[in-house]
Amino acid sequence: MAQIMLQKTLTSQNDGKKYYSKMKFILSILILFSGSMLHAQSVSYKLTMPKPQNHYFHVEMELKDFTEKEIDISLPVWAPGSYLVREFSKNINMVKAFDENGNPLEIKKQRKNSWTIKRSKNKTVVVKYEVYAFELSVRTSFLDLTHGYVSGSGVFMFVEDHLDVSGQLKVIPFEGFSTVSTALPKAKSKFEFSYTDYDHLVDCPIEIGNQLVFDFDAAGVKHTVAIYGDGNYMIDELRTDMAKIIEEETKVFGQNPNKEYLFIIHNVVNGQGGLEHKNSTTLSVNRWTYSGSNYIKFLSLVAHEYFHLWNVKRIRPIELGPFDYNQENYTDMLWVMEGFTSYYDELILLRAGYYSQNQMLGKVESAINYVEGSVGSRVQPLAHASFDAWVKAYRPNENSSNTSMSYYSRGSIIAALLDVMIIENNKGKKCLDDFLQSLYSKFYEQKNRGFTSDEFKKELESFVGNNLDEFYAKYIYGTEIPPYEDVFGQVGVDVQDVSSTYPDFGAGLVNSGGKTIIKSIRSNSAAEDAGLSVNDEIIGCNGYRVSKGDVESVMKSLDEGDEIDLLISRDEILFSVEFIMTNRFKPKFYLNINNENPKLLNYWLR
Repeated sequence: MAQIMLQKTLTSQNDGKKYYSKMKFILSILILFSGSMLHAQSVSYKLTMPKPQNHYFHVEMELKDFTEKEIDISLPVWAPGSYLVREFSKNINMVKAFDENGNPLEIKKQRKNSWTIKRSKNKTVVVKYEVYAFELSVRTSFLDLTHGYVSGSGVFMFVEDHLDVSGQLKVIPFEGFSTVSTALPKAKSKFEFSYTDYDHLVDCPIEIGNQLVFDFDAAGVKHTVAIYGDGNYMIDELRTDMAKIIEEETKVFGQNPNKEYLFIIHNVVNGQGGLEHKNSTTLSVNRWTYSGSNYIKFLSLVAHEYFHLWNVKRIRPIELGPFDYNQENYTDMLWVMEGFTSYYDELILLRAGYYSQNQMLGKVESAINYVEGSVGSRVQPLAHASFDAWVKAYRPNENSSNTSMSYYSRGSIIAALLDVMIIENNKGKKCLDDFLQSLYSKFYEQKNRGFTSDEFKKELESFVGNNLDEFYAKYIYGTEIPPYEDVFGQVGVDVQDVSSTYPDFGAGLVNSGGKTIIKSIRSNSAAEDAGLSVNDEIIGCNGYRVSKGDVESVMKSLDEGDEIDLLISRDEILFSVEFIMTNRFKPKFYLNINNENPKLLNYWLR
């Protein structure tokens, strides 16, 4: 447009050439200047830990070339991948702001996680604050004299409406720490790193200390492992086994998007699992987990979190990115993100040679029986379980088993069913792998965005070969038991229904300080019908004092309709309860290979 206007001017001027050259020069200068102004903004951080024993990280945040008279800075309320508002701002102290000359600036807290800074004429604003870090998990931060761990969303503030601004992070370790491990790109100086935007910064956790570090190559990618804490691991074994898993998962998608990847492993007493990131993950495991059946569980965890670098970090619902760090980000598709990943973390172990076909089938059978035997599976639909993760999944109570179910476990079952349906429709030439590859290509590579629920369903229907309205209504948005026999029978697997009805107390007991306490009550059970409640103490039965073991033995001896008297203490008030035993119906299935369709079976369980 500018070129056209200048050309018109050229024709109306005797000295057109000079005028055109002059205007072109001015225009180029203006463009250059405006571009430099656009890209000059930056947010850089300096992280220090002068006294680790008090568990405080010190953060200095430098804002350059922001022109707003008032600048709003915020700390996220949640960590992506962990769907709970954790109120990280509760750990923030001593928030202060200064200009580039060190003069204090006015700063006020406006919301639970946000502060407003009144900027002076200077273009640089420096914010200083402290972060209390004493919760060692994969989603929170920790600091003591042994090491430091940074989960970025709970440590680094961001400038509102400027999440796209790039910058640098400089880590100054405590004098006793020698190593910093993170997936952030290295900058020029030691322990200085760069990031492209705020999402990138907080997606790269940081381990600081004297951790063991080793490398290995797999799928054309350099992998680094940083291990904190002692354990019974063997480095050569980890190199070999983790590489096998990575190679098999890369085959699922046909490509690995990373050049480098970082595993941070915390060997602790009580491991909490893992948390995924685009080019790294943090795993928390028991320090003695690296042998026997526990080691297989560890490899399954590796497979799960690594699979997430595709499924959820790149293949994702449209609601999960760009993130809103100030509130919940709801989606009804966590059953895909976590359920499909849970299915593959076992399937990959089969493909890598750690499971036999029968062992893999046993994993599917166990998942089915866990889900269908759950009271909550008849109450909460799978899509609702996904959506309500923010309010239910991470906040369980004594009634949760009656009202909710796991989108991990039920999602993995749905993934297995869909895998078989795709295989049968494509006569053993395509499977769930191909569907995931298609999602990756269409939405991540081509459109560079997440998908809607309708887009996901439409793409799935093209692979299954059928309309899935009824399937969704019954098993995704409904609570019916899927037709396991019909589906798995297509690939040569018999499904035997061994559901049973049996007398059941319906209450879970715990021994607390020598007292027999009710810790849970199943809905529509004999215990509920009798009027028993969680936290009741059972003192006696038919006139005799009883222990926890006595109560359990008595209940096992009763048939439907049998009656007993229970002496209960509730809020230190004693009363008698007439208990009548009733039956419980519990679904259960056995899966067995029948060899009627070995071609499709071997393609599925390969």
